[in-house]
Amino acid sequence: MEEEKRITTQKPEGFFKKYGFYIALIVLLGIVACPTPDGLSIAGQRMLGIMVFSVIVWATTAISYPVSAGVIIALMAVLIGFAPNPATGKIFGTAAGLGMGLKGFSTTAFCLVAAAMFLATAMTKTGLDKRIALVILSKLGAKANRVVIGVICCGFILSFFVPSTTARVACLVPIVLGMISAFDVPLKSRFAGMLMITVAQVDSVWNVGIKTAAAQNMVAINFIRSQLGVDISWLDWFIAAAPFAVLMSFALYHVMMFLMPPEIDEIPGGQQTVKKLLHDMGKITKDEIKLLCISICLLVLWTTEKKLHVIDTSTSTIVAISILMLPKIGVMHWEEVVHKINWGTVVLFGVGISLGNALLSTKAATWLANVIVSTFDLSNSTTIMVLAIMALFLIIVHMGFASATGLAAAIIPIIISVLQQLKTPGVNVIGMTMILQYVVSFGFILPVNAPQNMIAYGTNTFEVRDFVRCGIPLTIIGFCLIMLLGMTYWKWLGLV
Repeated sequence: MEEEKRITTQKPEGFFKKYGFYIALIVLLGIVACPTPDGLSIAGQRMLGIMVFSVIVWATTAISYPVSAGVIIALMAVLIGFAPNPATGKIFGTAAGLGMGLKGFSTTAFCLVAAAMFLATAMTKTGLDKRIALVILSKLGAKANRVVIGVICCGFILSFFVPSTTARVACLVPIVLGMISAFDVPLKSRFAGMLMITVAQVDSVWNVGIKTAAAQNMVAINFIRSQLGVDISWLDWFIAAAPFAVLMSFALYHVMMFLMPPEIDEIPGGQQTVKKLLHDMGKITKDEIKLLCISICLLVLWTTEKKLHVIDTSTSTIVAISILMLPKIGVMHWEEVVHKINWGTVVLFGVGISLGNALLSTKAATWLANVIVSTFDLSNSTTIMVLAIMALFLIIVHMGFASATGLAAAIIPIIISVLQQLKTPGVNVIGMTMILQYVVSFGFILPVNAPQNMIAYGTNTFEVRDFVRCGIPLTIIGFCLIMLLGMTYWKWLGLV
């Protein structure tokens, strides 16, 4: 009934949602029709136009992500196909343009994201993710503050095993809603709103801390590998990023308790309610045990990559999914899961990598980086100043994005090029790119900044102003931590 009420009272489409596609098309045509600037090829100019087109349609969500992916591939095939190739003097040809549009689908990062979708679906199908969450909540008691700590712990633990932000939130939301209902707490209470906002925010926090927790991390790692020749292992990422995520988790708890203090100190019968939910699940099934064993083995392989073996993250994940799909040995069948995979996200990811690769291969990213460096006079700035300026830029730009994957695809190639233009001695391009990728996951301020935020908002437990009120201080704290760790811990690690 609540859902029906929300749908019927939904506001009509806004101007940008309605006309965003046409605005993007007009801007694209305008960029293509402009005289080509010095130092930029025609193909590069057209790629900049396609990038701006992509940013507008992604930011306005004027067309769905899967449709936008198809449109971007078509634009690359035609516009780049009929552009002259500086190396030969002849046009690239539509086959070459289409090849650029499809290049992202042949990367190991793309395989990892697709496999991660299957792993997340296996968790949901078997109910292992729900069992893990309930076990954690059952151990922490029924005091209001401990329930919040439990939600944060659930987000943390699930980030290791469920490599999909949306899947983690989709697992936690019904559990928290069931608790709210069983505890007889009003849906619009501060306690309910605080719990649901925490569910969304803790997932954004641990998207930073764990390499395999979010698709946008794979975008950055793919560009670092292809452009800088370095593959960042799971453990190297964790060592660098986990301290930030731990500190942000502490900050999240205190911000939520301060800004949305619960009306009650202890929930009557809270512990019994969680135990009942866990009891209703029954004993752990064979499929859950299989999945748990495979997930633990996979986690061990991820953490020991390049330390004890040479099996990369993508390969180990593909092998695990293959085992999970085998008859009798596995826990799921193709027919059961194929319709549960978010193929739109998978396609968007592949196109995002293609877009970034094309920006780099046509030298469009390099030209734009030169413009940014000269405009902001970054060439001789200190690494900390560059980190501060670029982090603030990303935070502001993210306000208009509903997809961190799209943001990473459009921005990371440019960031790499900007960092390569700096004349400051000792700049670690790889480390700085990785740290700025952390900021790409800062979807703290608006519900529309991330899919997990929208899932939580759809529960009708809080208003947009509540999310903003909590998200702004979290973003400020996150930026301050980036700067603090940049001057201390990351500097000691040699990343800055």
